[in-house]
Amino acid sequence: MKELTPNQIQENWSKLRGIITDTFSGERLEKLNEMYDYFEERMCLAPASGREHYHNAHPGGYVEHVLHITDLVIQIWDMWGKNGASIDDFDKEELIFAALHHDLGKVGDLTEDYYIHNDSDWHRKNQGLIYKHNGKPHYMTVTDRGLFLLQHFGIKMTENEYLGLKLTDGMYEEANKNYYVSYSPDRQLKTNIAYILHQADMMASHIEYDQWKRGEHNIKVEKEEEIQKKSEQSKAANQAFKDLFGE
Repeated sequence: MKELTPNQIQENWSKLRGIITDTFSGERLEKLNEMYDYFEERMCLAPASGREHYHNAHPGGYVEHVLHITDLVIQIWDMWGKNGASIDDFDKEELIFAALHHDLGKVGDLTEDYYIHNDSDWHRKNQGLIYKHNGKPHYMTVTDRGLFLLQHFGIKMTENEYLGLKLTDGMYEEANKNYYVSYSPDRQLKTNIAYILHQADMMASHIEYDQWKRGEHNIKVEKEEEIQKKSEQSKAANQAFKDLFGE
């Protein structure tokens, strides 16, 4: 399992707070800071998923993923614009706001974490279930929980931000089908912000999965090399014994 050091977790948190300070201002910044101050300890240590072969299922994984998608979404936004897509109906602040909060519901509710450590060694070892869902909070989708938390702290959002945040999961969320699949021009999305966010989220998640997979592969190779080395050492010792004492 991938692990972040305490210094890495703190550095990522400082980066996140820096993005918020540099992007927002006025009353909105004050309310965002209030929310992030409230969730600081829990958000710092939250994972981005529960299974190690999904993405970032480790302490600090949530913030790491949010930073990742926030970086990628700007790159993809620029790429869409350079290739002729319409990106003038929303701005950078709206894009970053939606990226920062697309998974906010994974922090949990006001008192309970969304993910809790899985105390079953069997599930951790055989299914990669490092965390399990906490059954104490009321059931909500991750998106709905995030929207609830934003309104709880009085953080208003634009229509573009709402659509981007709500639709980041694309067709993985059944409720999004009516937005993404429509044969009527009047009912099709009139902004590309959701498509860009979904692309960034998918890209970030798959990169994080690939990083985990490479890490697991490296561990496996190291173990195999260690076993091979010990085997060769054992053979050499046996041969030395035979040379010294005979068969």
